[in-house]
Amino acid sequence: MKTILVTGSAGFIGSNLVLRLLDSKEPVRIVGLDNLNNYYDPSLKEYRLRCIEEKVSAAKSQYRFVKGDIADKSLVDNLFAEEHFDIVVNLAAQAGVRYSIENPDAYIQSNMIGFYNILEACRHNPVEHLVYASSSSVYGGNKKVPFSTDDRVDNPVSLYAATKKSNELFAHCYSKLYDIPTTGLRFFTVYGPAGRPDMAYFGFTNKLLAGKTIQIYNYGNCRRDFTYVDDIVEGIVRVMGKAPERRKGEDGLPIPPYAVYNIGGGQPENLLDFVNILQEELVRAGVLPQDYDFEAHKELVPMQPGDVPTTYADASALERDFGFVPKITLREGLRKFAEWYKEYYA
Repeated sequence: MKTILVTGSAGFIGSNLVLRLLDSKEPVRIVGLDNLNNYYDPSLKEYRLRCIEEKVSAAKSQYRFVKGDIADKSLVDNLFAEEHFDIVVNLAAQAGVRYSIENPDAYIQSNMIGFYNILEACRHNPVEHLVYASSSSVYGGNKKVPFSTDDRVDNPVSLYAATKKSNELFAHCYSKLYDIPTTGLRFFTVYGPAGRPDMAYFGFTNKLLAGKTIQIYNYGNCRRDFTYVDDIVEGIVRVMGKAPERRKGEDGLPIPPYAVYNIGGGQPENLLDFVNILQEELVRAGVLPQDYDFEAHKELVPMQPGDVPTTYADASALERDFGFVPKITLREGLRKFAEWYKEYYA
């Protein structure tokens, strides 16, 4: 039975990954690690943990939750020494672009020191594969679309993006020096039920329900490659099971067992179209009344610091190596979110 560490296991992607792993045909032992911080409402994290606990009772796999922070080196080291992990999926991070402008300390602690602690633990307690979350934000102000992992990513426009790029550099270094197979995944605008309240679709819903005005940045001319959380999780699971090969180059020296992939829908959506679909699905689910005046609650505003006008994934490498392409359309995904929102807040 393989033992898998999922950090950030009470987070949006992490909790969905744990739920998916509990459905594995081959039983696994899952250890979830999360500090349950209050970056957003902790009750949502507690809800996700309850969903996991409910599933554990009927699952063949084993599950253990540890409350703790990846920035706590002794905790991380002790956990690795105790559990002897086969696979590590590092999803713990301080998220959010705008928050990084006001609160840089949180990003250095979690995204850099925390990730360093994970790498060191993998070095001293060898693992089959370290998979970690990067982000589409590493592409910064790149003008060329779609974004390819072959593109240069030297122009971050937020500290969050810079920390994610640093994760990729750290991972490459550790793959080279210590022969640790690592794969970074650049996620593109993940959404779905029980997501992060600071994401646009969730925040817009909260504001519309409260009768407040929503602000649409860059006068609605932003485009985002929205990716439904189930597609993200499917990509992670496939990548987990296929670590980069350990091999030698022509000079006889080891080639770093290192890889980076995009996971994105490949269908960038205009923000105004996205808002229109969201409002239609909120009305359909009964979150908002049929006669809601959306035009009176929309405001077009300039671009915000740290934002980029377009995200658009070239995920052809993921398809080539793992036979996977995200499948869930924006309307399908927003419908599932609206139905969950209605049920959760009812």
